[in-house]
Amino acid sequence: MTVRLARDFEFVAEFNDVPGPPSVMFDEPPPLGGGRAPNAAAVLGAAVGNCLAASLAFCLRRAHVDVVHLNANVTTHVVRNEKGRFRIGSIDVELVPELGKIDAGIGRCEELFEDFCTVTASVRKGIPIHVHVR
Repeated sequence: MTVRLARDFEFVAEFNDVPGPPSVMFDEPPPLGGGRAPNAAAVLGAAVGNCLAASLAFCLRRAHVDVVHLNANVTTHVVRNEKGRFRIGSIDVELVPELGKIDAGIGRCEELFEDFCTVTASVRKGIPIHVHVR
């Protein structure tokens, strides 16, 4: 992956190791940037939400549960630390699956899926992450 400065506080991430993906633009919110794209904190939240949703979908499918839709609603809480610097205070993730045929394996998935999410398990070492499956 390459992250390059485009202008002002806009950066573009290019995923060189994946064939044909679109670039991803980042921008800081005003007054620093123009707020024309998500900033790194928002993208971290998206990565956590994506990883949890993918892990839950994988577990449900292995349990022969039909996953019709699956949304991850993510809130990344940015707070100031004791020095007044912005930090990610916590991340809240609400997973909202719409399921078709349901098997008994769904309860086991709720117990296990978080442990298999690489991003969440790593980020959780420094940032509290609260997960709720609705």
